[in-house]
Amino acid sequence: MDEGIQEGQWGRLRELCDSVLSKRPLILASNRGPIEHHVTQDGRTEARRGSGGVVTALSSLTRMLDFTWVASAMGEGDRRVAEQSQGAKVKSTLPGQRAQVRYVSTPRRVYHKYYNIFCNPLLWFLQHYMWNSPYSPNVDANVHDAWNDGYVLVNETFAKTVVDEGLQAGGAPIVMTHDYHLYLTPGFVREGLPNAVIQHFTHIPWPAARYWKLLPNYMRNSICRSLVSADVVGFQSMSDVRNFLDSCEEFLPDCKVDHNNQVVYFGERHCRVQAYPISVNVEEIIRIANSPRALDYERRLRSEIQGSTIIRVDRAEPSKNVVRGFRAFSLLLSRYPELQGKVSFLAFLVPSRTHIRQYQRYMEDIQQIIGEINTTYGTDEWQPIKPYFENNYTQAIAGMKIYDVLLINAVIDGMNLVAKEGPLVNTEDGVLILSESTGAYYQLCHGALTVSPADVEGTMQAMYQALTMRPEEKKRRATEMAESIRREDISHWLVCQIEDLAELI
Repeated sequence: MDEGIQEGQWGRLRELCDSVLSKRPLILASNRGPIEHHVTQDGRTEARRGSGGVVTALSSLTRMLDFTWVASAMGEGDRRVAEQSQGAKVKSTLPGQRAQVRYVSTPRRVYHKYYNIFCNPLLWFLQHYMWNSPYSPNVDANVHDAWNDGYVLVNETFAKTVVDEGLQAGGAPIVMTHDYHLYLTPGFVREGLPNAVIQHFTHIPWPAARYWKLLPNYMRNSICRSLVSADVVGFQSMSDVRNFLDSCEEFLPDCKVDHNNQVVYFGERHCRVQAYPISVNVEEIIRIANSPRALDYERRLRSEIQGSTIIRVDRAEPSKNVVRGFRAFSLLLSRYPELQGKVSFLAFLVPSRTHIRQYQRYMEDIQQIIGEINTTYGTDEWQPIKPYFENNYTQAIAGMKIYDVLLINAVIDGMNLVAKEGPLVNTEDGVLILSESTGAYYQLCHGALTVSPADVEGTMQAMYQALTMRPEEKKRRATEMAESIRREDISHWLVCQIEDLAELI
């Protein structure tokens, strides 16, 4: 794709931001911030770039704009800096970052209830359909307490900080809140800043209204009522939009829902509900893929594989469906024994939320099935699966450059950016196998081989089809996906949102 088109997209974003933010200041709020402060061995605090999907998605704005980012003081370093600043903004010392951070510091026991009992695992599991509903969740007194003395309190504290910042800036800022950690913040902010323009974006799936009924009604109703206090609520896909509109209709009888125009009318206000499929920073990913470190990893990985290569890049968690993917690979080797010794499966798996029991068990299941497959089919010269249990993004990008097949069979995902990173950097005209229940499906389904996440037989057949596909067909599919990803990159995602906000100013 012409690089001039991408430059034009970034130019449009800068132009929009200059226009919109000349009228109103921007305040952004998320649980994780763009800076993480770590305490060094000699007792100093050292700033590093923040981690997590939200920070990565919005990092372009931190280099482009002067704005305030409100975030939790998560670790000891953040808490120390928050204490030293006495609630004032902290200027980033990282190269190129222009955003300033205001930390929200809550007592550790409050934050624990908020994050470790309510947000994770309760909301995360619910929104990814991960509960085994005949047995879990069990919403006991601890969960009710975590809502009242954790989730509500942290959201109130976030809102107070945003309101204070907004009043200092004149009382009518643009406020962008992010993800499931801050569902109650828009409602509290609206009370304190009635003239603010508020947008909330949810990065994970929004399940059907009936599934939300696993939560007590006062919790789910409060979440929906707060969100419709915003001017715009954004989701990853139209499926999420429809589910949210249904939820509002089900849980908020005093609201009127216009499904055709995607609007919720609430008192004298109305809330627009939009799909903004998130994407990747094309230039940044290409730069990493061509860096000396990535090239060195690529050389090493190529020396370790035999024949064709299947790759997956995931957090090692239940929603990613890793075990079923390995079962499909085992079935492939059994059904097509001529492939034994001629295909290697490299699995880049990042340990995730290791303090949560369900995640610990799932990691054990992953390790067990890898051992079974390597014992059953492996030889002295060839091991079918080679796992990499570490958080090494550059190595994973290097792996994605060399795949013949990229397997993404998640049970459900808001988007799944690996599905966009892979076709962008791959040099082998590799084939993407993509779960139908990822947000990325809607953009990439015409170039990918799509599968139902529970269909082990179908996933196995998709692997075989990908490994035996004609070169011209592989090239056509790979080219089509890469062009689509370049066309709808992270700047396109941001432009769509800011254009909609501009209409409200």
